[in-house]
Amino acid sequence: MLTGGPLDVLTGDYLAELTMLILARDRLRDPSLGYARTFLRQMEECLGLAQERGVRIVVNAGGLNPARLAAELRNLAQRQGLTVAVAHVEGDDLLPRGAELDLPEGLLAAHAYLGGFGIAACLDAGAEVVVTGRVTDAALVAGPAIAHFGWTAADLDALAGAVVAGHVLECGAQATGGNYAFFREHDVTRPGFPIAELHADGSSVITKHPGTGGAVTTGTVTAQLLYETGGARYLGPDVTARLDSVRLTEQGPDRVRIDGVRGEAPPPTLKVGLNRLGGHRNEVVFVLTGLDIEAKAALVQRQFADALPPAARPAELRWTLARTDHPDAATEEAASALLRLTARDPDPAKVGRELGKAAVELGLAGYPGFHLTAPPGPGAPYGVFTAAYVDAKAVEHTAVLPDGRRIAVPPAPVTARPAQTEEPAAGEPDLPGDPPAGPLRRGGSGEPPAGPLRRAPLGLVAGARSGDKGGDANLGVWARSEAGWRWLAHTLTVDKLRELLPETAELPITRHLLPNLRAVNFTLTGLLGEGVAAQHRFDPQAKALGEWLRSRHLDIPETLL
Repeated sequence: MLTGGPLDVLTGDYLAELTMLILARDRLRDPSLGYARTFLRQMEECLGLAQERGVRIVVNAGGLNPARLAAELRNLAQRQGLTVAVAHVEGDDLLPRGAELDLPEGLLAAHAYLGGFGIAACLDAGAEVVVTGRVTDAALVAGPAIAHFGWTAADLDALAGAVVAGHVLECGAQATGGNYAFFREHDVTRPGFPIAELHADGSSVITKHPGTGGAVTTGTVTAQLLYETGGARYLGPDVTARLDSVRLTEQGPDRVRIDGVRGEAPPPTLKVGLNRLGGHRNEVVFVLTGLDIEAKAALVQRQFADALPPAARPAELRWTLARTDHPDAATEEAASALLRLTARDPDPAKVGRELGKAAVELGLAGYPGFHLTAPPGPGAPYGVFTAAYVDAKAVEHTAVLPDGRRIAVPPAPVTARPAQTEEPAAGEPDLPGDPPAGPLRRGGSGEPPAGPLRRAPLGLVAGARSGDKGGDANLGVWARSEAGWRWLAHTLTVDKLRELLPETAELPITRHLLPNLRAVNFTLTGLLGEGVAAQHRFDPQAKALGEWLRSRHLDIPETLL
């Protein structure tokens, strides 16, 4: 990014729910750690180049220990003969104040999601590098925009536009063709990274450096906008951005304009990410080959139940059979299915030696062809992520400037509790052609395409992007034409989603319509159990949930195909 062309600010998002748990465990071993050491290694190569080119750097790599990372950066600059103004943002770490804020006991980490005004204060004071702890991903872009354009907390539309641009940038190449449903349309062997050209009104153009791979299209930008979001209101500490007001326009090759974004007052509370140890887990995978797969799976489960002493039985035992086998297969692997046993318990002994012993000792008395993918190992601790909410006024958001001065960053002066309903933004219809704020209905210009239907995969006419938010999954689906959007919005109901994805049949599901993006966005509550670190399901972050949905067959109008 530094050598590809002119930049004002280079941002980097190093934190995820799982990363915070990993950094918390680092800090347990060594209190001087807790930051993303990867970033420090990158700066060994790039700090001098960034200063030479006048590019300021804003990252959340400080993790649980931004002050220590800032000190390490100053030491690095000194070793390289550089004088670099380094600042950091802190106040997000609420673990020392857990009792005062009524947080649960036994936490490894508790961090509030801060906004962009602390970053802006650091940049206004001349910082060339700003490191933060837990801020919202979009704050890494909103903060520099606040500093550059002089926005205040009252500039809600502009702030919302920057938040949307920040959300597009936060996952790097996911906005330039990475993880893109229609990946065969572009060369994504080595996609470039996205750039946002921000304007004073909050509008932006998403692009990338010339000559880099991948692509920036309304499709790639839509996919990232739907990633890990929910309804029309995208809540943040500085502003609530209305995703149903976003307009995307292709301005040329690899240039997509984002405008029309409306902002509302942020909520009075800040989200707090809580990480704790949930217990210990282990996994044993049995390979079942050839005929009678179901009977073999049933046999090993009966035998294992007898082999494991009752006193050694873990609190949770889960069996999952993945039918990866094919009839009359040309290779042994293609003829095999996988039976996965997952065990969880607060006591590490319950998922350790006795569990593995019970599995291995079935080897000569079990189903024909008995073997495991690997010898059972000891159990390992797993984490649990949950969210809490605290009054924003109770969080001591602080900018620590390059000269050491500490500036208190006040919370948003005007807040509003988010509306309970998901009504469209004023003047925006539920669907193109429907009356403003009216119900989704058939008839008139709102009617989906008519004519003969053909059974086909949904992915022929729709893209999807999915991800995790704690124990919930987000699944965004978008159409590629107005006719496709009409059909999608009428067809892909909650009931239809449950039918297509049977794993979700018993879960609470919320559906949101985003007509400007031709998209339907679902929140699947509880699909991921206690979050990614708990490894609740085969795809613990729901990364491929959208691709599973796209592979499912349903009746599609031939005119769309």
